[in-house]
Amino acid sequence: MLVLVAPGQGAQTPGFLAPWLEVDGVADRLHWWSAVAGLDLVRHGTEASADEIRDTAVAQPLLVAAGLAAVHALLPDAAALGQVGAVAGHSVGEITAAAAAGVLSDESAMAFVRQRGLAMAGAAATTATGMTVVLGGDAAEVAAKLEAHGLTAANNNGGGQLVAAGTLEQLDALKADPPAGARLMPLSVAGAFHTHHMAPGVEALARIAPGITAADPRPAYVSNRDGGVVASGAEVLARLVSQVSSPVRWDLCMEALERLGATCVIEVPPAGTLTNLVKRNLKGVETLALKTPADLDRARGLVAEHGEATRPTATEGVNA
Repeated sequence: MLVLVAPGQGAQTPGFLAPWLEVDGVADRLHWWSAVAGLDLVRHGTEASADEIRDTAVAQPLLVAAGLAAVHALLPDAAALGQVGAVAGHSVGEITAAAAAGVLSDESAMAFVRQRGLAMAGAAATTATGMTVVLGGDAAEVAAKLEAHGLTAANNNGGGQLVAAGTLEQLDALKADPPAGARLMPLSVAGAFHTHHMAPGVEALARIAPGITAADPRPAYVSNRDGGVVASGAEVLARLVSQVSSPVRWDLCMEALERLGATCVIEVPPAGTLTNLVKRNLKGVETLALKTPADLDRARGLVAEHGEATRPTATEGVNA
């Protein structure tokens, strides 16, 4: 079974969109989506500095636009999209996944993610917060240390990789008093995403969500909340709103992909983060990080090899 996955914030690097502009139709789509989002995606994806694209209000629309442009290049019509058995995204990548699955139109996805980025940037500006990756250590001790310092496990990425989130003071306290055997790595993000600090972002998105048309997903849609397969477009949209302040359970998403029978995972750009996690946690599953158009021929070969005409019939964990 073929799976498409989309990365979250932090995966972007300066100039990563430049080679994609050479692909037929990509520049046209990016110019249109720039108009929809009110943001020059072409400039930000080709010329902007690392600091500019670190801005949450810029990074999130840029990530979704890049992912969707690659989806269109790889799977240009409904028949090709029908080869995909499941989709999943990490954090803001869930919006890319929702559009790829037909839940949201491209335009709705770009308008929604622009408001998401602005709302989360606004929430992050009220308090100095951040995120730190915690690698290794005893799971119980890591959890106890996070609780002791008032931090939230905002991401569980599987394989002993957690992301702690909270105020900068709380993260400094964790750095001074880390769990035994764990390695800490600060993330280049602007706030404590997927924690209570993002509650204003949830409120902002909840105001606009009722005006969005959401269709039921065509392939299986695997949710960050609990690894559940969500069959209702309305429920997918509701989860996209609430996940702004809810932890990302990528570990449970990978377990769901294994249950569904995933044989190949292709990650859309800026790719690499999620395929590395899949390699470590789902042995025997073929992976491809679709980083540049040079990877498209191999990706098309994998679609032909692992694609299917119908969505999975597995029902375990399905949410209506």
